[in-house]
Amino acid sequence: MEAETEHYWRGEPARPIANFLIPFPAVCFTLALLTDLAYWQTANLMWQNFSAWLLFVGEVVGGLALVVGIVELLTRKSLRATGPGWGYVILGAIILIVAFFNSLIHAGDGWTGVVPWGLALSAVTFVLVVVAAIVGRATTRRHPAGAHHHA
Repeated sequence: MEAETEHYWRGEPARPIANFLIPFPAVCFTLALLTDLAYWQTANLMWQNFSAWLLFVGEVVGGLALVVGIVELLTRKSLRATGPGWGYVILGAIILIVAFFNSLIHAGDGWTGVVPWGLALSAVTFVLVVVAAIVGRATTRRHPAGAHHHA
């Protein structure tokens, strides 16, 4: 607790700001997979529309999180030393690229806008989100926020 308080006194937040943004696209991409599955089972266009909007919002907030994460890595030495680092940023960029191509497929009409490639890319995006969550969680457990490493 003292280390976290010390961070605040120096004007540096204990946790990266990007960490507060990252869950939002993760939820959007997970829900996009679920709405794709619902569309596949019902052929109700409402589910395709939900998927398209969820992908769009996830990409916008995910892009913002990526930019904020890059700025934080460039400006906060403590994050480069203890956080998941550039590998996590690259994984985030890959997730956004896959989601972007998924959005292009979802822009198609009806069944071909989801089945089979939209559904497949939603599943790939979901798996990458889970991998990113595992990597991020493992890294933060090794280096808790606010922990100082003294040489």
